[in-house]
Formats: sequence, structure tokens, C-alpha cells
Amino acid sequence: MVKAHFWKIGLAAGLCGLLLSGPVHAEDGFDSTTFHTIIKNQMNAFVSGNAKAAFSYATNSLQNRFQTPEIFMEMVKRTYQPVYHPRNVTFGRSMMTKLGPTQEVFVTGPKGKDWVALYSFEQQDDGSWRISGCYLTKSENFSA
Repeated sequence: MVKAHFWKIGLAAGLCGLLLSGPVHAEDGFDSTTFHTIIKNQMNAFVSGNAKAAFSYATNSLQNRFQTPEIFMEMVKRTYQPVYHPRNVTFGRSMMTKLGPTQEVFVTGPKGKDWVALYSFEQQDDGSWRISGCYLTKSENFSA
């Protein structure tokens, strides 16, 4: 059985038609190391209980949806335990999708189960990148 969630309303349906165009490279206008850093920083904020910092890595539209860092943190705690308190994190491919740049992340959750998290990113008006969504799928075949 596959368990999946997405932070952004309506994007789960869009994932069904996801078309990958290959790995993301610096010449595509962004560098996956930036995505790795953002994801690591947000996960560190989750682990340390810093809701304000965790919330700061979300796009403005996600911040508007969840309204406060505390509401956002509670949703992640309740729904995204593998990324809220991961035991192990390994970065996979970066790719361009219909959702924009996406980073594959392999996580082992707090109960020892393996998951694949696909983080989508959106570039902000100031040129910075923020997380626009996270699609979480249980993985039976991955060992971090």
C-alpha cells in the first residue's frame, strides 16, 4: 500500500501526469545543492522545534495557506513524521517536472520505515528558492 501526501492543494492530482525532463543542472538556472541546503535547514528546524525557521522555507502561498508557523509545524508533525524527525536522509535526483524543479529525497522515518519525499521548489520574486510542496511516498525497496 502506498501512502502519499502533498502540502499544496490540488498538486496530488497533477503528479499523476508528471513529465520528467531529466536531471536539473546549474545551466537550467538553479543548482541542486541549493535545494539540498534548504531541505536540510528545514529538517533541522523541525527537529529543533523551531516553527518560525521551518515556516520560513515555505513559499508565500504555503505560508498564506497555513497562516502561522505553529499551524504549519503541527500539520508537518501530524502528517509528515518521516521529514519531521528523520533518522537518515539521502539526496537523490534533481529533476524538472510540471511542478517546477523537484528534489528527490530518501528518508528513514522515526519508526525505521523508508520513504521517498519529492520536494518541489518555486523561485521567489527576490530570486531565492522556497519549498512549494512535498509529496511523500512509502518505499519498500530503499535502504538508506
